[in-house]
Amino acid sequence: MKTKNRYCILTAGMVIQFCAGIIYMWSVFKAPVSSHLNWDAGAASLTSSVMLAMFVLGIILGGYAQDRLGPKKATLAGSLLIGAGMACTALITASAPWLVYITYGIIGGLGVGTVYMSTIAAVQKWFPDRRGFASGMIVSAFGLSLVVFAPLAKVMLAEIGVPKTFLIFGLSFLVVCGVCSMFITNPPQGYLPAGYTPAQAAVTKRQYSPREIIKTKQFYLLAGGLLFTLPAYFILNPVFLSLGTVRGLSEQLAVAGVSLTGISSAAGRLIVSWSSDKIGRKAAMIAIAVIILIASLVMIAGQGMLFLICIVLISFGFGGAASVYSAMTAESFGTKYGGINFGLVMLGFGISALTFPLISNKLTEGGSYTSSFVLAAATCVVAIVLVLLMRKNK
Repeated sequence: MKTKNRYCILTAGMVIQFCAGIIYMWSVFKAPVSSHLNWDAGAASLTSSVMLAMFVLGIILGGYAQDRLGPKKATLAGSLLIGAGMACTALITASAPWLVYITYGIIGGLGVGTVYMSTIAAVQKWFPDRRGFASGMIVSAFGLSLVVFAPLAKVMLAEIGVPKTFLIFGLSFLVVCGVCSMFITNPPQGYLPAGYTPAQAAVTKRQYSPREIIKTKQFYLLAGGLLFTLPAYFILNPVFLSLGTVRGLSEQLAVAGVSLTGISSAAGRLIVSWSSDKIGRKAAMIAIAVIILIASLVMIAGQGMLFLICIVLISFGFGGAASVYSAMTAESFGTKYGGINFGLVMLGFGISALTFPLISNKLTEGGSYTSSFVLAAATCVVAIVLVLLMRKNK
């Protein structure tokens, strides 16, 4: 039987991830949607939190569907949800603006999480010899989405309005992701790339089920490491534009900085994953935490370009964590149940995304972000300790 070209599968997965990166674009949509629907800006902001929560749930469901039904069906289902969520958002009127929580937040978030996990899990199985490279390539496409779609969406929203913009995005994603889903498959049983001979330990490696991994210390260290590495990003992401102008950036430079965060996030996903193939996963995880720790401390007094550099570094670390923790999960627990296993580890991501912005809001009621940045730096120290405690399962 002829084996499919694994680079074609990787490319299809990257295209899907590129479209799915829409999850990070609510900051672009929020103001126009609020104006179009006569919706309170504070209530509209909650859409991002709803979508992030559903993103994590979608990752778990996508991992389960990928393991049970196969990546093609799982990815197609996620593609339908993304397209439907975006398109249905175009139909919402000012009489019920809260429906955006359901269309964009719940339906769209579940779809993004589903395709995110199902494509990563499938691609990792095709690249046992270059797992870090494959993980980095596919999640870097997710990060680059913001770079392309953010300025495009701004132009479309201004020129054709909110409903047509969402309808065009929804239908386009539905078609593109749906077609690419047909290429996402698992390799045949016992597949090995030409010229690759795995070490005996890898051949006999135990394949942990989801029920088994939650009984291991390694699982809690991985989820905890992810949880405590990322607070700086989640604290800053919703307030980057407003805080950037307070710290001395022009409005134009602050807007350009949004695209820079997408570029740096994509670079982190690619560079850290490649580096981790050489220096080891734990070393890469520690390096990410140290970068974010230093940037968080500098942010306490950082002004102007120094502030922007810190944002770029934190986004780089955020992107790098997405790829290296995925690869580490596969190496710790095997790839047979890789989809749902990494989905469970990503619960740390979800808890961090929902918890630390709320804590930061309480800490910054006086207008100062010093306590928030100190908190972000302290969590990185906790993450480093957890990574040092990690051991390969026997």
